[in-house]
Amino acid sequence: MPFDDLRGFIRALEKSGELKRVSLPVDPHLEITEFADRSVKHGGPALLFEQPRGSGVPVLINAFASMHRMEIALGVESIEDIASRIVGFLEMQKPEGFLDKLKMLPKLGELNAMFPKTVKDGPCKEVIRRKDFSLDFFPILHCWPGDGGRFITLPMVFSNNPQTGKRNCGMYRMQVFDGQTTGMHWQKHKQGAEHYRRLLAEGKQTRMPVAVAIGSDPATLYSAILPLPPSIDEMMFSGFLRGKSVEMVKCETSDIEVPANSEIVLEGYLNLGELRREGPFGDHTGFYSLDDDYPVFHIECITHRKHPIYAATIVGPPPMEDFYMGKAIERIFLPLMKMQLPEVRDICMPAEGVFHNLILVSMRKSYPGHARKVMHAIWGLGQAMFSKCIVVVDDDVDVQNVGEVAWKALNNIDPQRDIEFVLGPVDSLDHASRLPNFGSKMGVDATTKWPSEGFTRRWPNVIKMSPEVVSRVDELWKRAGLSAR
Repeated sequence: MPFDDLRGFIRALEKSGELKRVSLPVDPHLEITEFADRSVKHGGPALLFEQPRGSGVPVLINAFASMHRMEIALGVESIEDIASRIVGFLEMQKPEGFLDKLKMLPKLGELNAMFPKTVKDGPCKEVIRRKDFSLDFFPILHCWPGDGGRFITLPMVFSNNPQTGKRNCGMYRMQVFDGQTTGMHWQKHKQGAEHYRRLLAEGKQTRMPVAVAIGSDPATLYSAILPLPPSIDEMMFSGFLRGKSVEMVKCETSDIEVPANSEIVLEGYLNLGELRREGPFGDHTGFYSLDDDYPVFHIECITHRKHPIYAATIVGPPPMEDFYMGKAIERIFLPLMKMQLPEVRDICMPAEGVFHNLILVSMRKSYPGHARKVMHAIWGLGQAMFSKCIVVVDDDVDVQNVGEVAWKALNNIDPQRDIEFVLGPVDSLDHASRLPNFGSKMGVDATTKWPSEGFTRRWPNVIKMSPEVVSRVDELWKRAGLSAR
């Protein structure tokens, strides 16, 4: 069953032994980060800080910081189950007869449950503060020593397309400037930034309404980070993940809707053209992203539950919580990639690649240059365009085994022949690129080369022991008292 809110998720984590309550006073300034970092690096539990220093609002962190917790969050035995559901929808055929129509009913019910539902009120409006409010009420984290300040790190930022009115929900860090204003770190390639640019170009209004929800049921919260096409509403995809509609409630100061089950909602606006220096910030690259100018979010109203819980995350040297969230994205969206690139067998984004720096791809090669076609196709797929290095291997290589990929790839390539460089958009956090948001990317064709690709030498076989010898030595190994293989 889907979780009704963040609290249901917390109860489920605690019941499964995946959450630890910390009753000691712990400071949101650096100390909670150190707790969270140690826990994730050692396979520890999610943490609920019940008495953060300086605030009466508990802090939840590392709630998604393992694959098991991701499975609990999304209500599945395995993340692959979601991928299978996506394949089921993609392969739906027009029913031919009455029996086929009956079989379709459960899927039609699922489709109906995907659409968000507007309600008049919700828990997020138990307390409404239109004046005398401050962000200092909440235990917002100062994550790393070199950060420019405190940052809201797990916000669901809602804006509407100025032309179509279509909703967008993204997750962009927000530096706290004071009790009523923050930065809005939406990078050039994000939909929120596109909405801002369109309004600025139109010149018809001076403000852009925005709402920020903090703490929701895990599927809804997770949907904010998904690399969905602009045409797909994140709240609709959350309904797909949950198997139940997301209830949305209208804000007090604008027509923007937010999840009714949210813990905290910040309502406000951006003055078009107003920028302020934001950062540095200890980012998921493991380095501090540099300070730069970003729009300013002005808060007009804060609503929240009577006893809210503040949901947060930290990023930094991998692996961190965001690695597990990204790994789930990798598995969930593989079927969609395969729809466009059926030759692809599997992909892997290792933790050390921090999402955009490295993607490993196994494929079934059918013609000369096929691996290069796959590289360029991936660079043309949404946020996959940021992939700095793509390594393509044959379909018999397990890309989830990074050691095997390194072994096979390094043995297969002739660097001058098999490495290709291209120019294009790069991630805003790529501090190595020649210019912000623009630089080079590398593709490595590490597949077995064919004569039709100009390779005329004989390709060597991989060294393997004969199965008969392996079987005989298995028995002798045990008799010799050696430890299990």
